[in-house]
Amino acid sequence: MSTRTIRINELVQRELSSILRQRYQSESVAVTITEVRVAPDLRDGRVFVSIVGEPEVVTQKLRWLRGRARAIREELGRRIVLKFLPKLEYVLDETCERGTRIQRLLDQLPPELPPAGEN
Repeated sequence: MSTRTIRINELVQRELSSILRQRYQSESVAVTITEVRVAPDLRDGRVFVSIVGEPEVVTQKLRWLRGRARAIREELGRRIVLKFLPKLEYVLDETCERGTRIQRLLDQLPPELPPAGEN
C-alpha cells in the first residue's frame, strides 16, 4: 500500500468520524469508525465500523448507516477534494468482539503446572 493511499485512508476516516459526530450526533452515539480501506484507484472503499450494543441494535445502526451513505458521501465530497471520491461500503468490524471472545477462552484455561523437576 502506498503512502498516498494510507494518508487518504486516514483522512477519510477522520472526516467520516467528524461528519457522524457533527451531523448525526444522536443517532451515531454507539458507532465508531475503526478503519477505512480505499482502493488504490480511489473508486471504491470499505469503512469498518464498530457498534456497541445488543445484536438487534448493531443491525439497526448498521442499516441506518447504510441508509445515510449517500448523504454522508456528499458531505465527504464537500470536505475532501479528490479526483475520484470513493464509493464507500460500510462493513461491521468484529475484531473487538473476537478479541474479547479469545480473552474469555484464555481465562478459562487451567493454570500452568510447574515443570516436574522444580518441586
